[in-house]
Amino acid sequence: MATRSGQWTCRSWHARAGGRVGTSCPMTDAKTPESPKIFATAEGRRLIAARSEHAGDAWKAWGPYVSDRQWGTVREDYSPDGEAWNYLPHDHARSRAYRWGEDAIGGFGDDHLRWCLGLALWNGRDPILKERLFGLTNQEGNHGEDVKELYYHLDSTPTHSYARMLYKYPQAAYPYDDLVRENGSRGQDVGEYELIDTGIFKDGRYFDVFVEYAKAAVDDILMRVRVVNHGPDAAPLWLLPQLWARNVWSWAGNLEKPLLRAISDTEVMATHPSMPEMRLLVEHGGELLFCDNDTNVNRLYGQSAPGYFKDGINDFIVGGQETAINPGRTGTKCANLRRIDVAAGGEYVMRMRFCVRQDLAGDGLADFDAVFAQRITEADEFYAALQEKVADADARLVQRQALAGMLWSKQFYRYDVHRWLEGDPAFPKPAASRGNIRNADWSNFNAADIISMPDKWEYPWFASWDLALQSVVLALVDPDFAKGQVMLLTREGYMNPNAALPAYEWSFGDANPPLHAWAAIRVFETDRALTGKPDHDFLKRVFNKLSMNFTWWVNRKDDEGRNIFQGGFLGLDNIAIFDRSSALPGGGTLAQSDGTAWMASFALSLLHISIELALQDTAYEDVAIKFFEHFLLIAAADGNSLWDDEDGFFYDMLGMPDGTRIPLRARSMVGLIPLNAVTILQDDEIKRLPAFASRMSWFLEHRPDLAGLVSNWDRVGQGGTVLVSLLRTHRMTRTLQRMLDESEFLAPNGIRAVSKAHEAAPYRLDLAGEHFELGYEPSESRSRLFGGNSNWRGPIWMPVNYLLLESLIRFDRYYGDGYRIACPTGSDTTATLAEVAALLSKRLIGLFTRGPDGRRAVHGDVPVLQEDPAFRDLLLFYEYYDGDNGRGVGASHQTGWSGLVAMLIHNLAWHWPQDIATGVDPVG
Repeated sequence: MATRSGQWTCRSWHARAGGRVGTSCPMTDAKTPESPKIFATAEGRRLIAARSEHAGDAWKAWGPYVSDRQWGTVREDYSPDGEAWNYLPHDHARSRAYRWGEDAIGGFGDDHLRWCLGLALWNGRDPILKERLFGLTNQEGNHGEDVKELYYHLDSTPTHSYARMLYKYPQAAYPYDDLVRENGSRGQDVGEYELIDTGIFKDGRYFDVFVEYAKAAVDDILMRVRVVNHGPDAAPLWLLPQLWARNVWSWAGNLEKPLLRAISDTEVMATHPSMPEMRLLVEHGGELLFCDNDTNVNRLYGQSAPGYFKDGINDFIVGGQETAINPGRTGTKCANLRRIDVAAGGEYVMRMRFCVRQDLAGDGLADFDAVFAQRITEADEFYAALQEKVADADARLVQRQALAGMLWSKQFYRYDVHRWLEGDPAFPKPAASRGNIRNADWSNFNAADIISMPDKWEYPWFASWDLALQSVVLALVDPDFAKGQVMLLTREGYMNPNAALPAYEWSFGDANPPLHAWAAIRVFETDRALTGKPDHDFLKRVFNKLSMNFTWWVNRKDDEGRNIFQGGFLGLDNIAIFDRSSALPGGGTLAQSDGTAWMASFALSLLHISIELALQDTAYEDVAIKFFEHFLLIAAADGNSLWDDEDGFFYDMLGMPDGTRIPLRARSMVGLIPLNAVTILQDDEIKRLPAFASRMSWFLEHRPDLAGLVSNWDRVGQGGTVLVSLLRTHRMTRTLQRMLDESEFLAPNGIRAVSKAHEAAPYRLDLAGEHFELGYEPSESRSRLFGGNSNWRGPIWMPVNYLLLESLIRFDRYYGDGYRIACPTGSDTTATLAEVAALLSKRLIGLFTRGPDGRRAVHGDVPVLQEDPAFRDLLLFYEYYDGDNGRGVGASHQTGWSGLVAMLIHNLAWHWPQDIATGVDPVG
């Protein structure tokens, strides 16, 4: 809390904890076990079993692994021009068998999607069954691709023993054409036209459709669908839970097909060549419909082939085509049709079970509700243990929904690039031009894994730095899965032979910020904190691969060998005045402030890991020295080349062929990222590594030019800490003064990606006959450099905010109460860096939690979202947030990194002294 003089009265957390790494310090180096009670719960015991028994892993063998969107992806694109959105559009998805995956509403399947469960709906008015989520392609949206549905992930345990989601289905005809037409007519200076803007939810004329799964055993899946009619009148609904096999037989021509066969009106036998025999049990009163998960060549290609195709159930119900379904009640896709009328305010519940064939008492559904009740209780117990110290009920709601989104966003990801380029034996060879479009030099890539996705509709493919960030959050509830995700991209089949990590499927060869070493540390420390046991084997394995990847960066992204790095857009999309991944104007080369800072951070993360390992195995002491030296070389180059002492900020530098160097004085996140290049060592641990300590002393004596440019790492700070940072106190202070200035970066809900000063005074550059400009754009992007849906020109982005405040904590561990800064800049209120980090944490959490006025910033000015009890506590975790008011913008299910709010809530509850965690925002 602040006193009348503006000084905060609480002491920094390090003073409470003694400043030791071995105590519970916020967001980093947590070695004391925290929330261990989660492992005493039934769900926690399943996680423990997974460490030593196959049975534990078996509990994860089924999960929400079906994508939200498989159409319009690179994997399904066999076009000669690489226009993936057009090759397999939404209109084809119901009729064309996918090659590499499946999609569904509320999908659930085994870890290779041999069998898939999902939900289809029809309101009697739509032109097609609602089997999958609709959205606009990149060309159709005025701000790029965008899902146009309302659905929410509400709950899930880490093993998916229980999972729950909600889909809001309109009772009027779904406005497909209206959404396409209206968005297509809007310019980029206008907001997107969303489903809720169409008025289709007016007067509550929609169904809440809750889809729940519970496991009675590892291979005994219960599916429950509850429909609630919010409208004033009774309304009809065709309810169709579905079961189908992923099509793997069409591509080779010699594989045995799975088979679904009705053996009664309520039971279906399911046989698969690589699975045990299973059966589907449904309640009385429905009708079983069958077709095959095969492409309808008649509809799409004008053929006249016999068959019961993928869209057969759709054509039977919507089109009335009796011949579209198999009267013999066999196939590879089936549905349990229930035609119901739901009274106004009423509800309907449907039950279905899919399990390994066994003798079940009665109708096989007798224990159904009891199993669900038990699994819900177990989920509540697990999250009660995790949230034991989270006092605020609304924060608990936010955290649980954020983690639910993370867990629902796992997906089976199958992609064999060599096979994709060469084509399948049963099909014509694809056009050779495809190899010139993307991924031709990644023929080693061959994935068939469960991967955490950023967003299973808009980004149903991994991105390397997203995956690193996601792993850190997932470690809170499933550290073993998180460790596997960190390791994944370094494995054979992913990592390129040249040691590059794949960036994302649109261009594996692009470069994302190298965050995997940072993620490895964080996941290692969280795992140790939760279990009390350090997994040094994991750390060694990932360290060995990431050391190779570091060398790739040094060799490939430092054009002139000066330890100044490029990397292109580096995940920041259109934050620059031009596309940093393309040829630069005038033939110039770009020295990137963010690229160089990311590499300095990479070196420090590997230094941190190598010291942790060297304390166990002295063989790692030599590599610790290597990364320390490399960090110093990068720091010296960055400090001499990219720091502008007049402005007190870091800028990109454009080098022209004639030797001219042009600083690009756009104040943006690229100038704040150098703050992230900081780590804390312990003096007593350094002394246990004599060769490393000797080398540090040598640099102090013989290379004062290098040592003088970075932090005073020769001076022991609070709690015996040693600070190794890109920034000494003077540069750190000047950078923070910019960051904490409300007229620049500091916003009500976090740190903006571009200074608000550029709203009135955009940065402009005229070069080589071209005009370039960067302004402050707080929400939707007005630039289409990267498709238009990702805007780094002013909004608040959770991942870089999280990294910045974590860096503030590391600085505070060294400086403690001896360092205070005006917050906000220019005010009389000062704060320690720990207090600044707490302030930023609470502002970021405040994107989602209710404010004093009862409103959630993320919902913006949409009355129904803010006020309607059926909407106001349902949260979407967006790609980014309006830099002025916190409204959610971009991809609406980007729990991949906005899920970091779950970690912020955890850190405030478990690691902060109470007076900091609950203190009043001095400027809020």
